[in-house]
Amino acid sequence: MDIIELTRELGKALQQEESYVALQVATQVADEDMELQGLIGKFNLKRIAVNNETKREDRDPERLKQLNAEMREAYVEVMQNEKMKAYQTAQETFNALLTRVQRILVACSQGADPETADYNPDEENCTGNCATCGGCS
Repeated sequence: MDIIELTRELGKALQQEESYVALQVATQVADEDMELQGLIGKFNLKRIAVNNETKREDRDPERLKQLNAEMREAYVEVMQNEKMKAYQTAQETFNALLTRVQRILVACSQGADPETADYNPDEENCTGNCATCGGCS
């Protein structure tokens, strides 16, 4: 089996991972929630209004300030939605898995032992000097 075939097998395994399945479910639930989609639409309209005002030669700083405030408020509404929170959590969990896989592959490509290569995000900023460490979380 060549490296590309192995990569495809890895892709299949990735799609069987619990975090991948959870992300797919959370995505579908969020996509089907009309209230959430309305909030996202409202946010997008505010973002467009901010962009349009920013591009105007005779832009009004007060109007721009007001539009930015409205856009931030719309963003908060989106992010407070329970289905969006579930989607964000699922996305973060899956991204952590992808990061781990990628870092292991990179480590192996740099000569690390494939049997022991791993990635711990808590150790990402490790200097190797325990005297400078606040401890791993």
